[in-house]
Amino acid sequence: MSASNPSPSGGPLVEGPRDPEHDPAASYALEPEYVEALTARLLATSGRTVEVRSPLNGAPLAHIPQSTDADVDEAFARARRAQAAWARTSIEARSAALLRLHDLVLDRQDEIIDLIVWESGKARKHAFDEPLHIGLTARYYARTAHQHLDTQRKLGVVPGLTRVEVNRVPKGVVGIISPWNYPFTMALCDGLPALLAGNAVVAKPDAQTMLSALLAAELLEEAGFPRDLWQVVAGPGAETGPAVIARSDYVCFTGSTATGRTVAQACAERLIGCSLELGGKNPLLVLRDADLEKAAEGAVRASFSNAGQLCVSMERVFVADQVYDRFVERFVARTEAMTLGATLDWGNDMGSLISQAQLDTVVAHVEDAVAKGARVLTGGRARPDLGPYFFEPTVLEGVTPDMTCFGKETFGPVVSLYRFHDEADAVARANEGEYGLNASIYSQDGARARAIAPRIKCGTVNINEAFGATFASIDSPMGGMRQSGMGRRQGSEGIHRYTESQSVATQRLIRFAPMLGMSDAAYAKVMTANLRLMKKLGRA
Repeated sequence: MSASNPSPSGGPLVEGPRDPEHDPAASYALEPEYVEALTARLLATSGRTVEVRSPLNGAPLAHIPQSTDADVDEAFARARRAQAAWARTSIEARSAALLRLHDLVLDRQDEIIDLIVWESGKARKHAFDEPLHIGLTARYYARTAHQHLDTQRKLGVVPGLTRVEVNRVPKGVVGIISPWNYPFTMALCDGLPALLAGNAVVAKPDAQTMLSALLAAELLEEAGFPRDLWQVVAGPGAETGPAVIARSDYVCFTGSTATGRTVAQACAERLIGCSLELGGKNPLLVLRDADLEKAAEGAVRASFSNAGQLCVSMERVFVADQVYDRFVERFVARTEAMTLGATLDWGNDMGSLISQAQLDTVVAHVEDAVAKGARVLTGGRARPDLGPYFFEPTVLEGVTPDMTCFGKETFGPVVSLYRFHDEADAVARANEGEYGLNASIYSQDGARARAIAPRIKCGTVNINEAFGATFASIDSPMGGMRQSGMGRRQGSEGIHRYTESQSVATQRLIRFAPMLGMSDAAYAKVMTANLRLMKKLGRA
């Protein structure tokens, strides 16, 4: 595993004061004016700031102003005023703004990617996934807006005499609490359908990656969305998160299962809805007929994209006995060929973890496994020579239930390998534990793999792909089962969660009560006869 050299693409970077020979990534810094312009978008009057440092090298990035409870109040007040006008805006106008955002994100992707890499420490190719995903999401919802939001006719109880329509009414102001691991796309992707449906948004991004989220808000305004429609507040999750939930009409949260439970409880107290995408301990199955080269390549991406800091990444790989040794040889070789680096250029296969806390978790999981008898096939070491939070992509064998990493989410570049004897055994072991977010199956028999998929208790299953097939197919829902969450992003479910369904029925000629002096008993007999007749006619 080697390191590569930095080569900035342009964007919000200037030459920095440090010596590139000894600290390559630190030879560039964010322009102070650029940071100031982004943080000016925050509603934050406390006078307090929090310093944020780059995971690439620990260099200071910005001092983020912190919001008060009064700032959160003001954010919601502005959002509600903007939403009242926005809800009267035509679907065509909302869709046009999304298409302008699509173009802006693609045009300014170098700037976006630079900021993501600098702020999160991930490899450039993984940062590219973020503007790509936002482009896909914006275009999909813009092109399918009428399909999801137009008033729909439904069957009336009396054919020809009862006209029923269902309207999609916006919830109002949606609170979005987004994570640090995909700071640009997670800040935006859930909010785009909310805006299209006629809502406003108050966003509380993770404190470690505020700048990417603020750039997202800037691009929304440039695309033509009213500025007050998307508010951003900053503060500690334990303080500002509950303040956002207490004022929202609906909450969308992406993060840990433990915090998700707290969010769900707070929403239940207020009788408002929420959608939660939470943790995972995702399984990848390599069946006996898998193309082993494709499976090994996919397993590397599945396990080590964004240094394993991806909710849908794989931490457990189950391999059929018949091909286990051949797969492991290929997988380990591909893992050892990966390039690591604290750089801004293309060419790195993996970047840094986000923080000391995340590094501590990864180190603890690996050390616990090794102490209890697991074998490290490759990796297993922190790499402070590359950056403060780097850890090698690590493959473990012999992991047992008494080891922490067996059932707990590591959320880092650590994967465990297991043999299985038959596919029923593989499915049962894939379903062990409390999570159910994502799974992957490698087989050259697509029909057989698709037949296995419904037996795996996961919200998404990719066949002959790591995670990108479901994640990038915006027309299909994405979310978790069991302790991996509730609700879905993407597709019709991803926008309907932000609406109230309103049924409107118009009745003609008859009423639902006795007419012309008919007794209640006679009315009941007539209605009973009608029910029997409708069944014979095959009516719903």
